[in-house]
Amino acid sequence: MSRLGRVLAAVAVLVAVLAAGAARAAPLEAYGGLPAIEDIAISPDGARLALIQTDGEKRSIRIENLAQHRLERLLQGGDTKLTGMLWVGPDHLVVLRGSTESLQDTESARREFQLGFDYNILTGGTQPLLQDTTVTLNAFWNPQAGVIDGKPVLFVRTYHLSGFYFVHTIYRIDINSDKSIAVETGAPEAMDFVLGADGRAIAESTWDGASRVWTLKFRTDGVWKDVRTEKMERHEKAWKYELYKVPVLLGRGRDGNSVLVSETSGDDQLLREVNAKGEWSEPLPVEGNERPVFDPVSHNLIGLAGLVGDEQRYHFFSAADQEVWKLVERAYPNQRVRLASWTDDRRKIVVSVDSPELGPGYALIDLNTRHADWIANRYDKVGPDDISPVRPIQFKAADGMPLSGYLTTPRGVSGKNLPLIVFPHGGPEARDEPGFDWWAQAMASRGYAILQVNFRGSAGFGRKFRDAGFGQWGRKMQTDLSDGVRYLAAERVIDPKRVCIVGASYGGYAAIAGLALDPDIYRCAVSYGGISDMRDFTPWVREQDGRAPEHSLMEFIGAKEVRDPSVSEISPIDHIDRIRGALLLIHGKDDTVVPIEQSRLMANAMKRAGKPVEFLRLDSTDHWLTRGETRLEMLKATIAFLEKNNPPH
Repeated sequence: MSRLGRVLAAVAVLVAVLAAGAARAAPLEAYGGLPAIEDIAISPDGARLALIQTDGEKRSIRIENLAQHRLERLLQGGDTKLTGMLWVGPDHLVVLRGSTESLQDTESARREFQLGFDYNILTGGTQPLLQDTTVTLNAFWNPQAGVIDGKPVLFVRTYHLSGFYFVHTIYRIDINSDKSIAVETGAPEAMDFVLGADGRAIAESTWDGASRVWTLKFRTDGVWKDVRTEKMERHEKAWKYELYKVPVLLGRGRDGNSVLVSETSGDDQLLREVNAKGEWSEPLPVEGNERPVFDPVSHNLIGLAGLVGDEQRYHFFSAADQEVWKLVERAYPNQRVRLASWTDDRRKIVVSVDSPELGPGYALIDLNTRHADWIANRYDKVGPDDISPVRPIQFKAADGMPLSGYLTTPRGVSGKNLPLIVFPHGGPEARDEPGFDWWAQAMASRGYAILQVNFRGSAGFGRKFRDAGFGQWGRKMQTDLSDGVRYLAAERVIDPKRVCIVGASYGGYAAIAGLALDPDIYRCAVSYGGISDMRDFTPWVREQDGRAPEHSLMEFIGAKEVRDPSVSEISPIDHIDRIRGALLLIHGKDDTVVPIEQSRLMANAMKRAGKPVEFLRLDSTDHWLTRGETRLEMLKATIAFLEKNNPPH
């Protein structure tokens, strides 16, 4: 065989090997379709199990009779955006539906609302909730099931128009008749209520923005009394319009009479119990991003749960409860186990289990029989051979800040000189977590290493680390990502000449900014729902969270006023001349978090400058990719763009 013939034969073998590798990977539909199970809830008596399931696109609600081992009801949801569900008594399932609406008939006034309907298991009838009230859109949040006088009831929080103001109102819904009664109506300055065992509020918090005074009130013998008043000082890093760090009510304390309060103290976010005398307990032992766990019946605080570093932890205050949870964890060793739902007596527990080899799914543990049954995989079309390994990494930023994250490498490769996709999380006050990530796994299945960095400003690593992100939007929060690339390049894990960046929301901003602010690192970028014009975005931020009595995005941005000219430094659209790589912009038309205009502006500016850009608009799609069809469309467009501009082989 001639030399040319041997070369051609070698090329043919290589192509065959690569094709075989590609064939072994699951189709993108397996990763990018909606998960087979989106939510799960066991009835209070343990007799039924409800699941929101999909075929990758369409949703349905499956209700199984556990005692009789049969399908009892199946509700077809179609394209309806089902966002959750909860049982109210053993025979009523309240299903929550997301809806994008506008109260003012303008594009900028579109908001995401949560509506609900009651499904009667026995009759098969469905009734929308709050239909007998004058609440706008019948929308509510934070639904809570209860029992009053032996009857199942549902408490919901909403806003009721009173004169010129929307006031915080709590409705009690008799779930047997679906009749609503307003049980608490706050003043315009009311922030939140905590309900007692009888369904009436035992505590209320108010915030007076003019005087900067936060007040905690308790109801004693039917009379409201101020038990704690604090004048809040501005945070030292606060921007001009920021509204101070006021305490937040989270629910009832351990004794059922006190309330649980989250407050800021120095560099720490503390949880304390406060009683009717205004006495504050010592801080609870919170670590990482632990959050309170409440009893399903009494709604009293019984424990804390969350990620501490890379470890999922549950800390119950009762030794008996802690021992029960140890039994649960022993059923699935070396896997991430989280509470999903449990019965009123807490003897049947549905858990979410994330296995490094098998991916995520759900199991039912019966403590009475000490038996565990597997329910279903969340991604039923992704098998063990389709899951790429994920490992935690640690490195230091250029200024010495310790950082951590996760590296996903394609299954079956050597782990050297790989093409890399930097995949920053949104928020930015959020965090990447260990375990299965459908988007990261999809990209890894196509031959890419995936880097997820918990950059400064991320949540779950303490308030000091979070605050280190203030003023660092597009600055050190951005270079933390690039420092991760440099670390992997120095370790020879990746090829520094084959790096792209992909992200959504804040991660979408970081992707665009990667091309504009750090052009030597990235050869291409994909942004879903990202920000491109910071000067245009800051007024939007002010409109969205201007009433929130907590830190705002403006602290991360570091602006001193709404139209602070300094934001031009971190605004990608103002640095298009520096962009050398290709950019794909994808945006949902119904995005209520980042307006689609942000991607339109960037696409038009790139075209005018003669820069390589593609713009994909997804109709009927929100910020969270809750529709299977458009979620898959986004993923396919992303992979095609990456393979064109940064070929994996």
